[in-house]
Amino acid sequence: MIAEVLLVLAGHSSSLFPTDYSINSAISPLLHPGEQQTLEALGLIAFRYRKIKSSCAKLSRSPSRYICALCATLTHILKEDYESLVIETETKVLKRDPSLVANGSFVPLSSVRAIFSEWDAPLAALITLMDEIEAKPEWKPGPLIDLLVSRSNTGVHRVADILSRISVAIQRVWRTQLTAFLVHGSLSSTDPLAGDDLSLLEGSIPSCVSSQSFESIAYIGRAVATVKAAKWAKQLPNDIATAHTAMLEGVLPEDQHNFDLVISQIRTNVGEWLWLNVLTKKDVDDAVDSLANYFLLRNGEFSLSLIQEFERLKLARLTSKSAAASMIREQDLNLAMLRASLGTSAQHDPYLTRLRFILPGGPLRPLLPSLTSDPPVSVLPSSGSLFDSHLFGTTLSLSYNLTWPLDLFLDRADINIYSTIFSFLSAVRKTHTRVHACWTSLSNAQRMRRRWTGLSEGGTAEDHEARSQMLRCGWGVVRDMTWFLDTLLGYCAMDVVDVEFRRLKESLAKQRQELHAKSSPDKLVTHAPAPAHLDFTTIRVMHANYLARVLDGCLLTNPVVSGILRQILDVCERFVALVERWGGDVLPALLFEGSLRGDNDQKVGALVTERWSIISEIDETLRGHLETFYENLTQSMTQPLSTTVDASKSGMLGTSMMNQTTNNFSKTARVLDGEVDQSRRHVERLLLRLDFNGELSKQRKSRTMDILAEGGLA
Repeated sequence: MIAEVLLVLAGHSSSLFPTDYSINSAISPLLHPGEQQTLEALGLIAFRYRKIKSSCAKLSRSPSRYICALCATLTHILKEDYESLVIETETKVLKRDPSLVANGSFVPLSSVRAIFSEWDAPLAALITLMDEIEAKPEWKPGPLIDLLVSRSNTGVHRVADILSRISVAIQRVWRTQLTAFLVHGSLSSTDPLAGDDLSLLEGSIPSCVSSQSFESIAYIGRAVATVKAAKWAKQLPNDIATAHTAMLEGVLPEDQHNFDLVISQIRTNVGEWLWLNVLTKKDVDDAVDSLANYFLLRNGEFSLSLIQEFERLKLARLTSKSAAASMIREQDLNLAMLRASLGTSAQHDPYLTRLRFILPGGPLRPLLPSLTSDPPVSVLPSSGSLFDSHLFGTTLSLSYNLTWPLDLFLDRADINIYSTIFSFLSAVRKTHTRVHACWTSLSNAQRMRRRWTGLSEGGTAEDHEARSQMLRCGWGVVRDMTWFLDTLLGYCAMDVVDVEFRRLKESLAKQRQELHAKSSPDKLVTHAPAPAHLDFTTIRVMHANYLARVLDGCLLTNPVVSGILRQILDVCERFVALVERWGGDVLPALLFEGSLRGDNDQKVGALVTERWSIISEIDETLRGHLETFYENLTQSMTQPLSTTVDASKSGMLGTSMMNQTTNNFSKTARVLDGEVDQSRRHVERLLLRLDFNGELSKQRKSRTMDILAEGGLA
């Protein structure tokens, strides 16, 4: 029987245990209850061993190298420890070892049970582990390492030792993948750590890796892989790669402190090498300058020329007789941008070629401003953005070609934010230009009328007062529009864009002063604390804070205020379009049909009455919008900022830039900045400018009925 028991413990089948670990019913009556209990205990050990071996054989065919490494390590442990114990016990029996064989002829089952009792807890723990692994069809390296590390933290020494050995084996495989990614920028086709966009995949990093090391791994791998893929003339030196490999070979992720130190040192070395050899100070400065010049309209002459060129393009397409020639395509917009650069400082700027306009809706016919008071489609709640359709009547975005090596510190989310700011600033600048042109048109018409009527507005005595009141109301509307747009545009250009741009440039210059003037790549591969440096992550954080403050300052993170701004711009566009339709003047010519009273003895001409009602309605609407804008802007200053946002999603600002996502991005960047909220100071300046004479802070009463009564229309 002892030979049979040893064979069972070695993993062979036996008639003693026909099913699992229960004694054969035909043999159990012949055994003492104590012997039966001992045999069943040994059978349970053998049963667990066979089940673990079977699970390892099944899982070893898994495509995951981590599962295969787990099975191989577990099989090796069982062979070296458990199977060796079976062979050692059999050797003692055959040699009649007195420590096991009593009187040289009798082997107590209790002695065999005592020898293998040390495997009760390990085999039970391994059975639970294999069941949990088999229950899940796919295992990522991160959750698998987390599972093994957590299970190895037990008070049973033998269980902790076995699970720790398995965990170390899995971590070594993961470390090999990590070394290939961080040192050589290469990814395996099986169980890769990062995707095609070089962003770390979910579950590829164990939770024992700190968030700081997680970001550093993503940064280092992306930078090294990008340098390798670009086939840059200067690649990472071999001595640095060798030193980084040796540093990684000495640590495991479960040793969080030392692992963080190594990753931090590698990041410092790679960042300084890239800063000295790939993305230089001039590249960053030129990129920041070009983005500010074109997206933030710091190049004023080009932005004004571009708006005028777009207006000429729309007019040319509207007057075209051919249906095909009346369509506007992306290439037409990009050609108009090149024509707009002629005669400006942007004419010879190489960064201008990186810009291009995108029409998501495809080619279209030009649209004229609406003459009705109905809100345009872009202002309805179903719209994704508020200002991207204002410049051209349909959704239009300005894009920037991110080429190597600028994509090391810029990404598509940053360009989307720049595009949103450009849509807002260009909408304000376009409306501001059109209102100024309207003012000029009204002035020219007034001078021409004065040539024939003197100080009078002309007309008969009955409608003279009505024409005078309507003209003054029209001038008041244009004055309010010009004042508000002058204030808003000056605030955005000077108090927000210019201030924040200079602040960004000063921060970059200040950080660069801390760099060692003659840093050598040979000095980078040391374990000593690295000197202060400016790596790409620091630049990203500074740039993100810069964009967040600009978004806040331009009021784009407040959906209510930005919605009111869009309504004000639409009212201005509507008024300018009406004046253009009326021939550049709010007063109808004296000889126009309907300009004077008709045969029905009405006091005022029908045309004067019609225009007077439209102008008074626009005046009342504009005043209401301005007051609502001021009230909401004042209330926004008293609302506390919420910091419970998802920073990982803060930069994904696609078509919904004007919704809460933009707000979250801005707030997250302010939290990362750790500084006083500068956007509040910007808004305070705007409030002071808007209410300099106390008009908006005072409660106004409606003037519509009074004006109509004075003009004899009520």
